[in-house]
Amino acid sequence: MEVEETGETRTSWYAALGESHSITCDHAGKKRKQDPAPEPVIRIIEDEEEDEEDEMMSCHMRDSEEPSNKRVKPVVKSNSLTGVLTPMKTPALKRIGQSISRSISFRTEARPLPPAPLRSRTKASSYPRRRNSQCWSDTVESHDLTAKEIKRQEVIYELTQGERQLIEDLSLVKKVYYEPMLKLDILTESELGQIFGTLDSLIPLHQDLLSRLERLRGSEKTVGQVGPTLMHWFPCLEAYVTYCCNQVGAKALLDQKKHEKRVEHFLRLCQESSFSRKLDLWNFLDLPRSRLVKYPLLLKEIQKCTPPEHPDEDALPDALDLIQTIVAEVNKKTGEAECQFYRRGLIYLEESQRLTEIQLSRFLYCHGELKNNKGQRLHVFLFEQALVLTKPGEDKEGGQVFHVYRQPLPNSSIYLEEIPDGEPGGGGTFRGAFTGGNDKGKVTGVNGYN
Repeated sequence: MEVEETGETRTSWYAALGESHSITCDHAGKKRKQDPAPEPVIRIIEDEEEDEEDEMMSCHMRDSEEPSNKRVKPVVKSNSLTGVLTPMKTPALKRIGQSISRSISFRTEARPLPPAPLRSRTKASSYPRRRNSQCWSDTVESHDLTAKEIKRQEVIYELTQGERQLIEDLSLVKKVYYEPMLKLDILTESELGQIFGTLDSLIPLHQDLLSRLERLRGSEKTVGQVGPTLMHWFPCLEAYVTYCCNQVGAKALLDQKKHEKRVEHFLRLCQESSFSRKLDLWNFLDLPRSRLVKYPLLLKEIQKCTPPEHPDEDALPDALDLIQTIVAEVNKKTGEAECQFYRRGLIYLEESQRLTEIQLSRFLYCHGELKNNKGQRLHVFLFEQALVLTKPGEDKEGGQVFHVYRQPLPNSSIYLEEIPDGEPGGGGTFRGAFTGGNDKGKVTGVNGYN
C-alpha cells in the first residue's frame, strides 16, 4: 500500500513479513508562515479487485470486530504498532496513523478470512404451470365467417382442447402417481386398484374422441358437422358408471392412507411440483367426472350457435338428449353406491335402531356435520327414507365408521323442505324431532339441531 501527498512532504510506509515496521519521513524544510504550504491531500491506492471483494463480503463483515468495512491483507506477525510510529505533529501523518489503525488487525495471529457467501440454488417457481388458453381464432390467419359461426368454431375447439388436456392429465396420474407408488411400495397393488379404479381404461376412450374430432377439421381448420360423431361416441361414456361408483370408497381409502407418513410425504412432494398445478391427487382423480357433466353444457352452446338449415340442426338435439340420459344414469348409480357405502359404515348401538327404512333407502339426499346448542358435533345422514344422526369414529384398521346416535327417524315422521341454492335457510333446526312428543320434526335446510 502506498500513501502519497501533494506538496513538499512525501511519506511512505511498508511492512515486510518477519521484519520490523518503519516509517521514513523526508522534509525539504520548515514551512514558512508567510507562504503556507497547501493542506496535504492523502490518496490511498488500493487494488480494484479488493474493492469488488469488499462489496461482496460486506454482509459478512458486519459482525467483525473492526468498525471499518474495508479489508486489507492480514499481517501474519505483528505485536503492535505502538512505538513503531514516531509521534509527529504533522496532521497528514496523524490521519495516516488513524487510517492504518482502522484498517489493520491488531491480533497476534493472522485471522482467516470469513467464508465466501454460498449461492443458494435457484428455487423453482411456486406458481402452478398454467394451461394454454389459446382460442380457435388464434389458430387461423384469416376467415370470412360470421360472428355466430366463429362462436360455434370456438366451442368446438374448446371441446377438442378439453379432450387433449384430459388425456394429458390422466396419463400424468398414471405415470407420476400410480406407477411410482407401486414401484416404491408406498401402497399395495390392491389399495392402488381401489383408489384409481378403472382410470386407466378411460384414456383410450378419450383418445378415440380426440382423433375423431381432429379428423373433422378441414383444410381451413373449421369443423362442419359434429353431431353424428358425438352421437356415435357418447355410448362409450357408460364406462363412467363403474368409475364414478368406485369413487366413493376410493375417496374414503385415500383420506385414510393420507395419515401414513410415507403416503403423506409422497403426495405433498407431488403437489408442490410444477406439473401438479397445485392440484392434489383427488383433484386429478375427479377430473373425469367433472368432464362428464360438462358435455351437456358444451352441446347446448354448440346448438345455440348453429344456424338454421345447418347439417347439425337435427343431430345436435338427439346428441344432447343422449348425453343427458347418460349423465343422469351415472348420477343415479353413483348415488346408490354412495348410499350403500355409508349404510355399511353405520354402527348400531341397539338393535332397535336398525330401521327397515334405512335398509330400503336407495340413495342419500345429503349428509354432513351439524352442531347443537351445546357445541356437540354429529354427522347427519338424510337417506331416502330415514334421518340418522351419528358420531364419527374409526375401526381397528383406521377406517371411518359412524356410531348411530339416538333413535333414527323415518322420513314419514318429519317434514322435509327443500331450499333452492342461494336462499337463506333461516337457521334451520330440528324442532321437536328428538323430544319424544307427538309433533313431527321439521327439517328445513338444516345447519343445526336442538
